[in-house]
Amino acid sequence: MNLESVWISKATPQNFPPKTGPLSGLTFAIKDNIDLAGLPTTAACPAFAYSPAQSAPVVQRLIDAGAVPVGKTNMDQFATGLVGTRSPYGACSSVFDDRYISGGSSSGSAVAVASGQVTFALGTDTAGSGRVPAAFNNLVGLKPTRGLLSTSGVVPACRSIDCVTILARTCAEASKVFEVARGFDPSDPYSRVPTAGQDAAPWANGPFRFGVPAADQLQFFGDDEAAALYRKAIADLESLGGTKVEIDYALFRAAADLLYSGPWVAERLAAIGPFLEKHAGEMNPVVRDIIAGARRFTAVDAFNAEYKLRELRRATEVEWTRIDVLVLPTTGTIYTHEAVAADPVRLNTNLGYYTNFVNLLDLAAVAVPAGFRPNGLPFGISIVGPAFTDVGLLTLGSRYLCEPVTETAPGCISVAVLGAHLSGQPLNWQLTHRGARLLKTCRTAPGYRFYALEGKIPKPGLIREESFQGRGIEVEVWAVPNDQFGSFVADVPSPLGIGNAVLENGETVKCFICEPYAVANALEITHFGGWRKYLESKP
Repeated sequence: MNLESVWISKATPQNFPPKTGPLSGLTFAIKDNIDLAGLPTTAACPAFAYSPAQSAPVVQRLIDAGAVPVGKTNMDQFATGLVGTRSPYGACSSVFDDRYISGGSSSGSAVAVASGQVTFALGTDTAGSGRVPAAFNNLVGLKPTRGLLSTSGVVPACRSIDCVTILARTCAEASKVFEVARGFDPSDPYSRVPTAGQDAAPWANGPFRFGVPAADQLQFFGDDEAAALYRKAIADLESLGGTKVEIDYALFRAAADLLYSGPWVAERLAAIGPFLEKHAGEMNPVVRDIIAGARRFTAVDAFNAEYKLRELRRATEVEWTRIDVLVLPTTGTIYTHEAVAADPVRLNTNLGYYTNFVNLLDLAAVAVPAGFRPNGLPFGISIVGPAFTDVGLLTLGSRYLCEPVTETAPGCISVAVLGAHLSGQPLNWQLTHRGARLLKTCRTAPGYRFYALEGKIPKPGLIREESFQGRGIEVEVWAVPNDQFGSFVADVPSPLGIGNAVLENGETVKCFICEPYAVANALEITHFGGWRKYLESKP
């Protein structure tokens, strides 16, 4: 394993003494387009180097939480590339085979984690630069929603769509880092936080619908082994309760083409234009030509491309009504250093086939390992979701990787229903119309009595009696998006209300409860064990 090209500079341990916090004991690497006080930022171009007075806010948040920075890692120069070979510091390789590329532009950050030198690493991702190296090194790569992680103190690539990314060995590790790293930054004009309900992922812990491209829209560039691993990943997701839905991937590809074939490449020129004018000869020639080529675009081109992107976003919204997430190969194949050297632009373009559209369409994504080819090289899939569903994507990724997950769906409140709101019952629409999803069917803990109440719509009443040792009442637990919970409760008529109930596993959830006065003359149906059994008993 060749690790000589991973590090650009190392941090001095005494400058970053360990702190107590949620990330205590963890070490991390920092892509060299992200500022760390005390070390130069070069963006893999020595002539561009500068010494930041302070660390980027996202880096400082991690340090304050106890994580220790080890140093700055190699990258494709100015974050322009998905190959990891466009650097004067050398070309990084996959940890599994030195003949193959590591993927870029966050090449060194991925290898630092995959080789065990650090616990996690920060990269950036504009077109796939955090996801592709994750796939080539068998890692998890979280590309968050734009603006959730501050990009202040980051050398821009395309400033309006850049993201700081997290590379880790597991979704659980990535989640732990993400919770610390995220947060509003007033110094970043692109920083944002979700409003109530935007982060809801009721599908994360239960059944889910995942989109896949039509067969004629898939592209593996001759890599039949990758195609087989993708098919296996789909089957594995179906075994977890996923329902495969074929979507029109052409819409997403059309958006992806705008990134490098359209005027967004001019953002790269805006980021380093003055430097390019004076130091073109000191840049990687492939990177220089890509960025300099942006001069051909006009303001009219930029507006027309923005109009086209808006049209594509609206068209993809139709697809999102049919699916919860999109599941794609992270890349269709992997290349050798020799192949990339012979055809650097075309092969780099191939690697972005499944990644380039994500930031333009304001989506979140997590790349996860998905097996190995017979030659020992890894393959990965990416789970893509709407903006702010980052925690939901990580939760689903954990399920796919057989990691432990919490019972509560991200951005949701767990509500147990036991009568007219059950699946197939008259009021179930009050849940489904609010985007709620069924998590599980189970029973309450002992200590609950059950009654049939009179009314226009027959419904039960649940009363807690701690001294009563029954066998529990059957309930369905639904994940209700946070922003929908209030209106759901408002529709609950007297004598019912929403309170707390304990389930058979000891979990406490919100649940329909009944005021005691209403059961004084009601028929007790506790012995039926549930509403459906009671209904079946009626003539």
